Amino acid sequence: MIYLDNAATTPLTPAVIQSMAAVMSDNFGNPSSIHAYGRKASHLLRDGRLTIAKILGTQPRNLIFTSGATESNNMAIQGYALANQDKGKHLITTAIEHHSVLHVMDYLEKRFGFQVTYLQPDENHQFSPEALKAALREDTILVSTMLANNETGDLLPIAEFAQVLANHQAVFHVDAVQATGKIPVRPEGLGVDFLSASAHKFHGPKGVGFLYAKPHHMDNLLHGGEQEEKRRASTENMIGITGMAQAFKEADQLQEENYQKISQLGEDFLKQLSQKGVDYYLNGGPNRLPHVINIGFPGQNNGLLLTQLDLAGFAVSTGSACTAGTVEPSHVLQAFYGTDSPRLSESIRISLSDLNTSEELSQLATKLKEIIG
Repeated sequence: MIYLDNAATTPLTPAVIQSMAAVMSDNFGNPSSIHAYGRKASHLLRDGRLTIAKILGTQPRNLIFTSGATESNNMAIQGYALANQDKGKHLITTAIEHHSVLHVMDYLEKRFGFQVTYLQPDENHQFSPEALKAALREDTILVSTMLANNETGDLLPIAEFAQVLANHQAVFHVDAVQATGKIPVRPEGLGVDFLSASAHKFHGPKGVGFLYAKPHHMDNLLHGGEQEEKRRASTENMIGITGMAQAFKEADQLQEENYQKISQLGEDFLKQLSQKGVDYYLNGGPNRLPHVINIGFPGQNNGLLLTQLDLAGFAVSTGSACTAGTVEPSHVLQAFYGTDSPRLSESIRISLSDLNTSEELSQLATKLKEIIG
């Protein structure tokens, strides 16, 4: 089986597995305990936080460990909005966000009377700082956008958005899930207030992530113990945090090398399709991560194509893994091309990691030629 669905999740590297196994066997203590086992676990927790903070270019106290990006997104958006609604009840996001952002926005609208503006892409499938500026109101208290789209790889102008918000009361939350570990992500350099990430997108384990957060007033989502400086109750996932720190360190050390490798893999794959006479088009704007190839084949049903590729030993997808099993077309492609576009039923997502090889992509090109004809 050839795995080409890395935007959904990535396999663990040997070093990550080894680091997690060491915690499972040698360091099972609760970091909140005061005895020797607890102190040893607490030291490991501090090391993991320091490792991640150093790569992000921030202080360890600005990191909150979570169960993943969905919790991080909810914590930032819901936690800040509910705690600061006396300043205003207007929120801004984009039409192409992950559902863990869109659904919490919808929840705040329906349950608490917030108003949400959904920025739409322009004719070039991009989001401009001018559009954000036009959407801002005096009562806007939070703006939430992704750094890189999970379905197309499109990069949004985060630094430019932050400049628009520099003299406004609204805080800026960024869902950096697809970008973290792939390109440099420095929240303070970008000028953001909150930033979410999830370990399993950069060869770490599932069920663990982090939220970078400036010291804003926020409501807690979880209530109980005093972990994470009283910001997120629950015993820390030491196995997951250790694996995440190791994975993030590896990703940072090999970032430039991996980026170049993946860029070349994608270019060679598309070149092979052209050489084989396969008719295709790419979805999204001009500024994208090379890790995600959202590609359409005219006249080909993507559901049938996905099944044929699966039977042939290739794991690809038609969009976000979080909507698996549903029949709704991609809301991202709808925002880009409209609800009637054939692209919605013709497109698949091929997503790469540094563990993929040129031979695997060559085999995929050959199989697509065989299936499509």
